[in-house]
Amino acid sequence: MGWGNIYKRRMKVCSVALMIYLDYKALQQREKWISKSKGATLWESAHERNAKRVLSLIIELEGLWVKLGQYLSTRADVLPEAYISLLKQLQDSLPPRPLEEVCRTIQKEFGKSMDELFLDFVKVPLATASIAQVHRATLLNGQEVVVKVQHEGIKTIILEDLKNAKSIVDWIAWAEPQFNFNPMIDEWCKESPKELDFNHEAENTRTVSKNLGCKTKCDDNTRADQVDVLIPEVIQSTEKVIISEFMDGIRLNDIESLEAFGVDKQKVIEEITRAYAHQIYIDGFFNGDPHPGNFLVSKEPPHRPVLLDFGLTKKLSSSFKKALAKMFLASAEGDHVALLSAFAEMGLKLRLDIPEQAMEITSVFFRSTTPANESHETMKSLADQRTKNMKVIQDKMQLNKKEVKRFNPVDAFPGDIVIFARVLNLLRGLSSTMNVRIVYQDIMRPFAESVLQGNINRGPMVNDQWVYDTPAHSDVEAKLRQLLVEMGNNNKILGVQVCAYKDGKVIIDTAAGVLGRYDPRPVQLDSLFPVFSVTKGITAGMLHWLADTGKLKLEENVANIWPEFGSNRKDHIKVHHVLNHTSGLHNALADGRENPLLMADWEECLNRIAMTEPETEPGQEQFYHYLSYGWLCGGIIEHASGRKFKEILEEAFIHPLQIEGEMYIGIPPGKCTMFLLH
Repeated sequence: MGWGNIYKRRMKVCSVALMIYLDYKALQQREKWISKSKGATLWESAHERNAKRVLSLIIELEGLWVKLGQYLSTRADVLPEAYISLLKQLQDSLPPRPLEEVCRTIQKEFGKSMDELFLDFVKVPLATASIAQVHRATLLNGQEVVVKVQHEGIKTIILEDLKNAKSIVDWIAWAEPQFNFNPMIDEWCKESPKELDFNHEAENTRTVSKNLGCKTKCDDNTRADQVDVLIPEVIQSTEKVIISEFMDGIRLNDIESLEAFGVDKQKVIEEITRAYAHQIYIDGFFNGDPHPGNFLVSKEPPHRPVLLDFGLTKKLSSSFKKALAKMFLASAEGDHVALLSAFAEMGLKLRLDIPEQAMEITSVFFRSTTPANESHETMKSLADQRTKNMKVIQDKMQLNKKEVKRFNPVDAFPGDIVIFARVLNLLRGLSSTMNVRIVYQDIMRPFAESVLQGNINRGPMVNDQWVYDTPAHSDVEAKLRQLLVEMGNNNKILGVQVCAYKDGKVIIDTAAGVLGRYDPRPVQLDSLFPVFSVTKGITAGMLHWLADTGKLKLEENVANIWPEFGSNRKDHIKVHHVLNHTSGLHNALADGRENPLLMADWEECLNRIAMTEPETEPGQEQFYHYLSYGWLCGGIIEHASGRKFKEILEEAFIHPLQIEGEMYIGIPPGKCTMFLLH
């Protein structure tokens, strides 16, 4: 490729990119002055117009841009239909290269004529892709094979395309700093050239096949972390040609044939997803290019997926693999501490400390897939989520609207996560294209858990340091530690801190277990936890204090103490039913989540508690009273004592413990501190 052609190629890419950018920017401005229905029509036309521009450019340039087009063609979950329908043809049906070129490359690579290599060679290719062309053939020994032949001059084109892509990404990062994709393009520049050596691909294929334990027959004793897929055997390879076993299958994008053969698309996509979960989390070595053109489905039942093309692969270190597994499981569990720990382990650094936002973004990343016909709703949901996140960032960083648009919350982005993210997005797009739903948290969980098996659930039986080693303060603390060990061995407790005072002296101060299911650090006496519903212990303690002072009996009906409470089938609820979460009022005040101001109105909450109806019979079923507990106890406390809640709180806790400072029930005038009992 001469310098003149390189310059022309670069100018075409930049001019089309600028044209599309300005087209959408102009439409954004115009949209402010037109009706919603007309705006939708204009957007549809713009998508059609720009999709044609992209397709025309890709077909003309080929090379790396075909890879980009293939990626875009799978994102039916987020891209407009115009792009998907036009770019689908890039998956395996590019214009074929001349047969003379193909034969010339084969003969040069093997140093033999076609007749010396093949009994038969089919002239019409099975598929033509960005880097190579695939033909069916028969070896001299009669074996049916496929021959993958690299395009002449493709290496020069790919390397030049990477430079052009880097220039565009640099320009986007300058124009729209919040869309800085440099870490991604840098990783792509590092990994993509490896696809140009077919010896490398042959070795990758053998490695993945061995890792997945691919067999010709299914294993009846398949474990949750085993997979059932096929990978063609590599017979021979050179730098530019690879000969593999022929497997007769249906292309994944041939929907009509899949239906004709009775293929269960849901099952196939689930098995492909499981195969990738195995590669990523267990093997730490995975194929980075799961677009529809790289899969077949065997025609014979049970219609197993056939995995093809292992040119682009990624190898992860053991520590990074564990960090990825930890990130996934922390997201599934909603464990903020473990998530931030995983970020730190993989080298992902954020410019601000908002764990809730990090959890939301990660949850979106691992969200379940949606069919293509829900792409509009998905895009709107993601846009709304992004707007919400940016508003939080704006408030946290005290940025104006212009500054927040140029703010990138990521300070350091590990290159190893780029191909992983690409794979997850391609799988998501694949699911949407096939119109199936994949719940990643269900399918990938066994694989991620198996990575951390040596680090999680290390109970007392295998960990003699499970209880934090400090002298016991009392006999009751020694007995408590025995109880904690029993609970740990029965998997009833993960980690705990317990501290108790009697007559102003510490009688229990112990810690045991680990910080989280996927965070194996031991709980210590000074470990910090995100604490919710701390007032449940306080309000329960106040009820017991009233019982100890003879002002209340735990066996008494609440209605005898609080007459208004006896309405709507609550006359048989006893005080101890409230204390042990068996009153059946676990969802009382649930409407308060929609109206936060209600929670600040103490009297109104008590009135609503008194009027509500139980969902289960008292004492029959135990459901955590997540929201109603504080007001249930509070109402009983005030009616049993005849005094305000705050007064009893001060008498029972504040004064005996000599606690100094301010404490509020509700929101006092001029204050923004809120102490809600829930």
